Amino acid sequence: MLDFTALFAPLAIFPLGLGALLFGLLLKGVDRIVAARLQRRVGPPLLQPFFDIIKLMRKQTMVPEGAPRGLFLALPAAGAGSMLLAAALIPIAGVYHPAAMLGDLLVLLYLLTIPAVVLMLAGSASGSVYGAIGFSREMALVLAYEGPLLLVLASVAMKTGMAQGGWVTFSLPEIVRYQQQHGAFLLDPWMWPAVATYLLFFPANLGIPPFDIPEAEAEVLEGPLLEYSGPALALFSMMSALKAVVVIGLGITLFFPIGPAGFAGVAVFMLKCLVLFILGKTLLRTAVGRMRIDQAFLFYLKWPELLGVISLVTVIVRA
Repeated sequence: MLDFTALFAPLAIFPLGLGALLFGLLLKGVDRIVAARLQRRVGPPLLQPFFDIIKLMRKQTMVPEGAPRGLFLALPAAGAGSMLLAAALIPIAGVYHPAAMLGDLLVLLYLLTIPAVVLMLAGSASGSVYGAIGFSREMALVLAYEGPLLLVLASVAMKTGMAQGGWVTFSLPEIVRYQQQHGAFLLDPWMWPAVATYLLFFPANLGIPPFDIPEAEAEVLEGPLLEYSGPALALFSMMSALKAVVVIGLGITLFFPIGPAGFAGVAVFMLKCLVLFILGKTLLRTAVGRMRIDQAFLFYLKWPELLGVISLVTVIVRA
């Protein structure tokens, strides 16, 4: 019999549930402050993302005329819910390991695609021309960066499985335990192509410049999110915050999960996320402009795809 208590209890503890959401919103606050300092601005307070959520929750959600109301309102909840569940799959070495019934790396891969699908459907359902443009851009970008992600996950899964006498393992707790016993993949030069591929993947997945093409404010006015307001828009903001924790936490789990047990382990995990977030998002978005969609598409078909293939071939050859 399925134990629903064991299934949903992790959603109430850090880094899951409310903990992941609060941490994700704090990351967004730090991002705004650091970006402002780099641009010699004062910037907003650290808690501005929380204030934005509260403000949106007090407003009314307007549904565009002609839009399918049920679908239009259900999409934000589906996106935020998928990332809430994905947070339950991210382990912290020495602190938390997800129950086997919650799924593994393959389930997490499917969950990570849901926000992109939600944004595409939101743009389509809004009835806006800008939403439709954002839909097409999001679809092209997903097709470009999903390939490198698959190659990275396959490389790590095969590296761990073959080293243990098998073929492949998709269990995140097993991947963490192997690195605790034999060293982090980040310190293995043969895994550096996979690390580089992941570092190139997550800016596009999180919509960080120069890959914020589907929601470019100066071009398509937030694209798929243009017609959203009130609590529905707040849910999209929560989805974005949760997704940042999941994507960055996944990268740490795959390549550098080693840390102490207990509260110190949580603090180390949060510090790793903060450093990677600032280096991979804040510095990047303040230093570069936006690519065109054709430039981004070709970029991912060339370099991240090539690095991903190199990492997979290297793992197979050295097995």
